[in-house]
Amino acid sequence: MDADALIEAVIDREGRYVNHPADRGGPTCWGITEAVARSQGYTGAMRALPRAEAAAIYRRIYWLRPGFDKVALRAAAIAAELFDTGVNMGTETATGFLQRALNALNRSARDYPDIAVDRMIGPRTLAALDGFLKARGKGGETVLVRAMEALQGERYIALAERRPSQEAFLYGWLANRIGPN
Repeated sequence: MDADALIEAVIDREGRYVNHPADRGGPTCWGITEAVARSQGYTGAMRALPRAEAAAIYRRIYWLRPGFDKVALRAAAIAAELFDTGVNMGTETATGFLQRALNALNRSARDYPDIAVDRMIGPRTLAALDGFLKARGKGGETVLVRAMEALQGERYIALAERRPSQEAFLYGWLANRIGPN
């Protein structure tokens, strides 16, 4: 798994400085919101956020901190989906999608025990993922990614339904983040 390639793809997709009036995240550069940049010690103008600084932020808080690197050692496609979803919805939300999908696909706990949906990658989540992959094989990885994408898509649609201003982003969210990896 090449985390650098995932990070560069997100940065390329997100582009330079944007300050869309309907974006509740406010000004962003390379997809990094001003709030996130400030929390990571960046004090300059958002328009001037260096690409390398954005990449370092992605690595620290959207790859390493949530433990997606540990998932990548087991299942690259699942880790890539976690990263992409985590960037757009938060890493805890992405992890919750994984945990919910693992619980839904464990054949009533016959393959591995249910896990708490605590939205953190820890030993139990990794053990459940190991159990899932052992029981379902390589093809199971694709099914698990699709289950996570379904949860993500439902959340995007619910968000647009609750906040009509977010409809401006719905097509792009779905076109760029849901589908074959």
